[in-house]
Amino acid sequence: MTTRIPPLQPWPLSRLLARIAHEWARDKAVFGLAGRRFWKPEPGLDLSCTVAGRRVATPVGPAAGPHTQLAQNLVLGWLAGARTFELKTVQILDELDIPRPCIDMEHEGYNVEWSQELTLGQSLDEYVKGWLLLAVLRAWEPLRGALGEPGDHAFELSVGYDLAGLRHERMAAFIDGLADAGPRLDALRAQVGGPFAHLRDVAADPRLVRTATLSTFHGCPPDEIEGIVEHLMTRHGLDVTVKLNPTLLGRDTVADILHDRLGYREVPLDPEAFAGDLHWERALAMVDRLEAIGRREGREFGLKLTNTLVVRNHRGLMPGERMYLSGAPLHVLAITLLDRLDAALPGRLRLGAREAGIPVAFSAGVDKDNLADTVGLGLLPVTSCSDLLRPGGYGRLAQGLRALARRMKSAKAADLAAWRDHCERQAQAAGHAGSVAAAASRLATADGCARYGREAVQEPLRAVDHDLEIFDCLACSNCVTVCPNNAFLAVPTGVHPPLRSRSQYLVLAELCNECGNCTTFCPERGAPWQVKPRLYTDAAAWEARGRDGWLAGAPEGAVGDPAATVAALTAGLGWLRGDGDA
Repeated sequence: MTTRIPPLQPWPLSRLLARIAHEWARDKAVFGLAGRRFWKPEPGLDLSCTVAGRRVATPVGPAAGPHTQLAQNLVLGWLAGARTFELKTVQILDELDIPRPCIDMEHEGYNVEWSQELTLGQSLDEYVKGWLLLAVLRAWEPLRGALGEPGDHAFELSVGYDLAGLRHERMAAFIDGLADAGPRLDALRAQVGGPFAHLRDVAADPRLVRTATLSTFHGCPPDEIEGIVEHLMTRHGLDVTVKLNPTLLGRDTVADILHDRLGYREVPLDPEAFAGDLHWERALAMVDRLEAIGRREGREFGLKLTNTLVVRNHRGLMPGERMYLSGAPLHVLAITLLDRLDAALPGRLRLGAREAGIPVAFSAGVDKDNLADTVGLGLLPVTSCSDLLRPGGYGRLAQGLRALARRMKSAKAADLAAWRDHCERQAQAAGHAGSVAAAASRLATADGCARYGREAVQEPLRAVDHDLEIFDCLACSNCVTVCPNNAFLAVPTGVHPPLRSRSQYLVLAELCNECGNCTTFCPERGAPWQVKPRLYTDAAAWEARGRDGWLAGAPEGAVGDPAATVAALTAGLGWLRGDGDA
């Protein structure tokens, strides 16, 4: 029996803080994200709202996925303006072997990565570590000029996929650990050193989550959804949001939108997904019962739209027979479903200008250009994933927030309630029942859905006729910004003058899960995660993976001519070798 090699090996809090201190002192950047790209609140605009039982400073954040699995991911999202984080979906099966590559974002977006890649224990450690990191950074004075007053944020648990798994003692311990993380937070504080030492005892709420989202995906039995919701409400005292699937629209409607309206005729639907998922009439009846359970238990029940759409793997870039569609076409499907739900449950959903009813969250093809309109529909929170996997990465979230701020100022809307009212009035003035109906009507027209259609989305990516080399590339930094795990390190070439490019790129091998996204967006031919120097900080991990790179602090253990260059590039990075606190 061979020993399983984990796809990710998270870094300790001390090293993450040391890297932050080093990068901020040298480049005014954190984890490669420049301070000028941080989100900073605008005077006179209040973007706050209540999400996951907390008042948060903005209504947006990363969706459950690769951007909410590691502590540094959470920091990057927060720097870009995220104040609500849907943590990566966890389940009792916590040693899955996810196929590689697992992300294909060349055009509309596909993935085969549907659950956590860490064990439950590691996931708990990462979420607690991220929570403490944000508390420390919020209080760290050097960031104040770039961040302003960040305001509050919230974590939201995401779980699947069956009642037996969620009742398991290991899942119970995981959720209990997030509900009362005090001992884990205290144990981590010893790692808060160097320029952060004075913040070792910074205040951090020991209750990380108050809300759970149930992902009704991958065969989550429709009969069990209600049992799962009741279990989470009664056993764990959580408000619960149920994430719906686009299959609720029915195969004919999905085919009409995807194939005929949007032009993705080459995308084959999966009949089994429609047969096995929750169906429309049962979904409406379920909403009635879950709302009643929430009232009985004194908990809030909500909905979220939507999971990705299961389709047949027609591209062959990733392994397996199935893959999961996201991005632009999913946005049109989800808005259509939202409109139908609103019509079928008249006045019962907290949409538009309504201040009461069942809250509705949204995560389907949200990007920097449609974020403002999506927030204007009354959806809270609004989360994004596919857009953050494109060049610019986490910084695209800040761009979307800036666009929202501009639109609000233009409409003379000082807060989100005023923005929603403005959008609702505009929709009604145009003859629609409300802003949701207006959005669905617009997307039902050729002009309104054009930017989400195949012709607009499937534009060729930038490419050059050159093979990627271990050193000296175009230095476009795409590999840095599209990596959800922050697994690429850009090093200025001043430390090694013979090199020509302005920056050299190293792969932090322990943080690379070989998702393949860097390969998609590299203009040169080759896979950056394979070609660029793979750097390890942990000797055991380096040995376990067959010494497929270089061990920081031990260049003599590497083989090949690039060893001296790697040693020179990392010579000034004491935090990487673990030399001291910073």
